[in-house]
Amino acid sequence: MTLTNRDVVELTAWRRKLHQHPEISNEEERTAREVVDFLADTRPDAVLTGLGGHGVAAIYESGKPGPTVLFRSELDALPIHELSGAPHSSVVPGKSHMCGHDGHTAILAALGRQLGRERPAQGRVVLMFQPAEETGNGAAGVVADPRFGAIAPDFAFSLHNLPGVPLGEVRLKTGVVNCASRGMRIVLEGKTAHSSMPETGISPMMAISQLMPALPALGLGTFADDEFSMVTVTHAEMGEAVFGIAPGHAEVWATLRTRRDDRMANLCAAAEALVMRIAGQYGLAARWDYHEIFVASVNAPEAVEHLRRALDEEGVSHGEENLPMRASEDFGVFGHTAASAMLFLGAGERHPALHNPDYDFPDDLIPIGSKVFMRTVRNLLA
Repeated sequence: MTLTNRDVVELTAWRRKLHQHPEISNEEERTAREVVDFLADTRPDAVLTGLGGHGVAAIYESGKPGPTVLFRSELDALPIHELSGAPHSSVVPGKSHMCGHDGHTAILAALGRQLGRERPAQGRVVLMFQPAEETGNGAAGVVADPRFGAIAPDFAFSLHNLPGVPLGEVRLKTGVVNCASRGMRIVLEGKTAHSSMPETGISPMMAISQLMPALPALGLGTFADDEFSMVTVTHAEMGEAVFGIAPGHAEVWATLRTRRDDRMANLCAAAEALVMRIAGQYGLAARWDYHEIFVASVNAPEAVEHLRRALDEEGVSHGEENLPMRASEDFGVFGHTAASAMLFLGAGERHPALHNPDYDFPDDLIPIGSKVFMRTVRNLLA
C-alpha cells in the first residue's frame, strides 16, 4: 500500500500548517489536538491523549495475536526565531520547527492513513506522537504514564532527518547512535563587597575563571572510542551588572556527554569533585543540579535488521556513515523495554543544519519515510 498523490499533497499542507504554529517542549497542546483531528478519518481503534504531558498514541488493531509495533515522532518545536523565508514560516515569534519534528509527525500521520485503509494482519501498531523531546523529559514521561503499560511495544522504531546526508538516503547501524547527555548547573555562593574593597567579600571570579577551562578538560578519548566523554560550557554569569559591587554569586552551566550510559556516572563524579575542590580553594559554597537528562540511544540488532530489510525492499540507499552522533535523543528510553532502532533520513548534503534559523523540513521525505515504516509493518505483522 502506498500514498496517493492526493495524500502527499494533503500531508504536505498539514505539515506546513504545523510548521506555522510551533509549540515548544511541554506546551504542545494545540499540536496534539491537530494530530487527533487529522487522524480521525483513519478511525484508530483507540486514541490515548495526555501521555507524559501532551503525548498522543493512536492504536490500530488487527484483532489477532501478534507483536505490538510502535512508531514514534516528536511534537515539540524550539525557542528559535525562524529566518527561512518560507511562505509557511512560523507565525509565533521566537518559536519554530527548526529540527523537523513537524515533518516526522507528518510521516507518522501518513502511516496512519495507510493503516486506516488496511489494518495489520496480526498484532497492532501504535503511532506515538511524543512531547518534549528537546528537553529530554518527553519519552521518560510517556513510559512512566500508567496507561503506557497497556500499549508497551515489542518493537519501537523512529527516524530523524539528517542534513549533510544526500536527500532520501538513510544512515542506520547497530549499537549506540546518539550519546547520553545532561545539563549541569553549578552555583557558587560567596559574599558581596563594595568594589573599592573587594577583599572584604568572597568573590567567585577566580573560581569560575578556573572552572570554565577545567570542565572541558575532563573530556576523555576520541569520539570513535567507547570511553569518550565531553564537557561543553554553555553559559556563565557572575554578580550584578553594576560597577559598585564586587560579586558574591556565580553560575556556570555545562553539558556533559558520553557515548555510554555507564560512563556518565563517572563523568558526573569527576565534575562534582572538580567543583568542590575549586570552590573550597576560594572559600565558596557550591551546589549543582542536573537538567535535560538524555540516556544513550542504542539500536538493537533485531530491530535494525527489520529496518534494513524494509530499506532494501523499498530500494532506499543506506549506509552507516555519520553514526553515531554526538547529539542526544530521548528515543533511547523506549529501548529499555523494547527492541528499538532509529534511522536517519538524509535531508540533503547542503541543507541548513538542524537548529539553524533557516532550516525547514524537506517535504519530499514524507513519502520516503512512510513507505519504509509501512514496509516494516507489513514484514512484522503481515
